[in-house]
Amino acid sequence: MRVTQIIADLHVTDLKAARGFYTDYLGLTEEEFNLGWVARYTSPDTGITLQLMTRDVTAPEDPVISVKVDDVEAAYAQAQERGYEIVHPLTTEEWGVTRFFVRAPDGNVLNVVQHHD
Repeated sequence: MRVTQIIADLHVTDLKAARGFYTDYLGLTEEEFNLGWVARYTSPDTGITLQLMTRDVTAPEDPVISVKVDDVEAAYAQAQERGYEIVHPLTTEEWGVTRFFVRAPDGNVLNVVQHHD
């Protein structure tokens, strides 16, 4: 399993209200990824990405970061072998990703995800 990208998941109460700050002030542009509860914004100059989310609609807890990997099944197996708490089981979501949530020993919840193109 190889990590290919890490994206901050910032919690907001209203995606539309928060959008202006991140697009106008920080100069990020909205990508095609906007599910109404989570939206991804990227810098057109650097490719730096962040996600805004009100709450995760399919998981019991919200993650602090999303970790894209090249083999989510291997990442899931490794997390289980190491005895880490799985907060949300390995699931293929309707928006085309396979993911699970794992709690780090420090208490942070990570969304480990693989996108299917």
